[in-house]
Amino acid sequence: MAKRGSGGPRWVEVAPERITGWVESFAQRHGETSAEVAPDVVVFRAADGAVAECHMPFPPLGGAASPDPASPDPASPDPAGQIPAYQAQLMAEHAAADRTVGVLLVRLGGYAAGVFSGAPPRLEASKVGARLVHGRSAAGGWSQHRFARRREKQAATALDAAADTAAAVFGPHLRQLDAVVLGGDRRTVAGLRGDPRLAPYFDRAVERFLTVPDPRLAVLRETPRMFRSVRIRISEGEGAGH
Repeated sequence: MAKRGSGGPRWVEVAPERITGWVESFAQRHGETSAEVAPDVVVFRAADGAVAECHMPFPPLGGAASPDPASPDPASPDPAGQIPAYQAQLMAEHAAADRTVGVLLVRLGGYAAGVFSGAPPRLEASKVGARLVHGRSAAGGWSQHRFARRREKQAATALDAAADTAAAVFGPHLRQLDAVVLGGDRRTVAGLRGDPRLAPYFDRAVERFLTVPDPRLAVLRETPRMFRSVRIRISEGEGAGH
């Protein structure tokens, strides 16, 4: 999936299984490429000025790879030139590593919680649900105030149900959880942070947030594709494409 602005940098999301090929293709298109490694981002800079900032899932990432001079790529006269390919392999292994990940998706009125483990991830436990929350009323006066109070009560009930579900699904796996991924609607998820039962899971939450439609089981099952992907910000250099 790609997001492109008008003439500016664009974003792509690349699955772990494709990241090595993606980096190799980037280097082929843009020329000699170097790699700069940080705990959460790997930056590839090409000879024509193109830059690919690879934002890793579940940081930190290990250090830069060191190619083995004893078995260099015959196509490269300089083994150091193979560093991007080796680094891409490290990135792929990191993104695809075996982890136990909790996923909590919440939108006002709907929620889904699941625990994934293994490589590729398998959904080991899950629960989804919904609570009625009316939309905003256009009426004014006393009716508006009464409707607002009713809606607030419905929203609070929905959040309690989402918290109950998260605690029930995540609780048996607390010691095994390597990370928690949040998603849905940021404002609604923020409303759960005050629940003390969920504190251990928010402590394990990664920065990446999944913006998804109404939480359903089918949506929950698709989340590994998003939370394992490497998000890449591509900036084209002046000489790119020429």
